[in-house]
Parts: sequence; structure tokens; C-alpha cells
Amino acid sequence: MSIPPATTATKFFRITLIRSALGLPAKSSNVLKALGLRKTRSTVYHPVTQDTAGQIMKVKELVAVSEVDRAKTKAEQRFERSTMGTGEVGYYVEKRGGRVEE
Repeated sequence: MSIPPATTATKFFRITLIRSALGLPAKSSNVLKALGLRKTRSTVYHPVTQDTAGQIMKVKELVAVSEVDRAKTKAEQRFERSTMGTGEVGYYVEKRGGRVEE
């Protein structure tokens, strides 16, 4: 069986830690450390390889994984999370209420 040629368009796993590894065996915690996941809701990007897929399978209950075309920088991730990414302010002040006299 021949190995297919490598393409220039590398895919990436987008891995987000959803659940904490507290109370789980040390093996699970060590896999998360190896992936670079320290805090919940943190996201890392790794190239699609069999090694990375194997690590993900070890902690599949704790992470959310999607395949993307390119890895985003920290600045791009921060911009998406901010309100500037959506163009909305985040809150609205419609009108100041009047005082009620008793």
C-alpha cells in the first residue's frame, strides 16, 4: 500500500478544554498538559497527525474538537471573543428613568 503524497494545505485540530480533569487519573491530566491545555475554555491548535488524534481520543470526554484550515493567532482569538468582533457594544442605555416622588 502506498502513502498518499503530502499536500501543502495542512489541516489543524482546534481543541478546546470543556471539562476539568480534577478527580481523574494523572494520566488524563498529563495528556492535557501535553496538548497544552491548562484552563477550561482554553483553545489550542495542533496539526492533524495520528499522534495528536491518539491524545485527543484519551481525553475525548473533556475536550471539544473541530478541524480547521488554519490555526488562529492569540490576537485573532482575542478579537473574536471581544465585542469588537461582532461590532456590538455589549450593552445599551435607552433612557434614564425618572425619579418617583412619594
